[in-house]
Amino acid sequence: MTRADSQKQRGARGRQDWSTWPHYDAAASGFRGYWYPVAWSSQVTGKPMGVTLCGDKIALVRDGGAAYALHDRCPHRGVPLSLGRKEFPGTLSCPYHGWTYDLKGGELVAAITDGPRSPICGKARVATYPVAERLGMVWVYVPIADEEPHPIDEQLPEELVANPFVMGGRLDDRTGNWRFACENGYDEGHAKYLHRTSLWRLFKAMPTWNTTRIVQRGRWIYRKQEEQFWEADFPGLGHWTNKRWWKLSPPEAEDGGAPSNIGNTGAASQVDPVIAAQEFPGFASVSMPGVLRIVYPKFIHYEFYVPIDADRHRYVGVMVNFARGAGTLKFYAKYLGWVRWLFHGQFSGQDAWMVDVTDAPPEQLYRPDVSLTAWRGLAEKEYKAKLAKIAEEV
Repeated sequence: MTRADSQKQRGARGRQDWSTWPHYDAAASGFRGYWYPVAWSSQVTGKPMGVTLCGDKIALVRDGGAAYALHDRCPHRGVPLSLGRKEFPGTLSCPYHGWTYDLKGGELVAAITDGPRSPICGKARVATYPVAERLGMVWVYVPIADEEPHPIDEQLPEELVANPFVMGGRLDDRTGNWRFACENGYDEGHAKYLHRTSLWRLFKAMPTWNTTRIVQRGRWIYRKQEEQFWEADFPGLGHWTNKRWWKLSPPEAEDGGAPSNIGNTGAASQVDPVIAAQEFPGFASVSMPGVLRIVYPKFIHYEFYVPIDADRHRYVGVMVNFARGAGTLKFYAKYLGWVRWLFHGQFSGQDAWMVDVTDAPPEQLYRPDVSLTAWRGLAEKEYKAKLAKIAEEV
């Protein structure tokens, strides 16, 4: 991160609006020009289903093993195509009058109630969306203009493209704007206070606060913890600590100690070789269009904050393990047995609660919010560059 970027962040903390980041401010319904996960692959079948992405209503359907996405509105009378059915191979028919569209190009190829020679054929069309399948999910690209989508693998976390893995996950539609969800995920301070009561952290102590530096590497920005403080006397108020007699504290749990940047408290005795090879600068990182990565010694947790519209988002939480052979069974046993309930359930539920009730701007930021302003700055800078590039190409 440049000195100029750092100065902008300090100045932004004094503002109560989002005028420092105009593209981010305007992205209430999400950033177009990216791939987003919208459903598990197993959910997309020969029976159409409707989803909303970046404010666009989309019909998903599978045909011949491939998933397709079309604008979920028949141009005849505006009926959702997701309520229709496949009357012919490679097509989707509107349930109202049988207007039938080609899945690949969206062209009207038949109007069943007007016979096989209907003159309307070829004169109507619905928009189609690029579709890909990765991580056991269907991804849809929402264009800005008529640009060709970038390869989806360029957007995925690099370690997921280059290495085999096993995973468990959760996909939920939630209330609250996607930006609040992403900011919550990357937020420096809330984990130490909000999540102190979570069952996931029941037996693990966390610092009361820490000093953090933001480091950029490639398209990711990382929170690098430099010093951590476990307890403090607040003048005129009293003593505060997150330590409890039943909570395990890492060996370096002393005030001013330097924490490990693998896992969010102490250094681990063993780190998965694939994870260690990445040499992550910090345990928490974020990238466009709203992807969080939290690194632990044995697994990596990812969150994809998918915009539905200005008031709702789709939470996609994925826990990935790079073990092979019998190690995969151990991971699945832990995940299915308790991790998914404690982490993707109760722990994540606390985040969902806060995202739902957040109401900003206006806002008044404090020192740990450097993580928020850094993320907003990254989003602003990258999206501005994307718009400029597309303007040259289209």
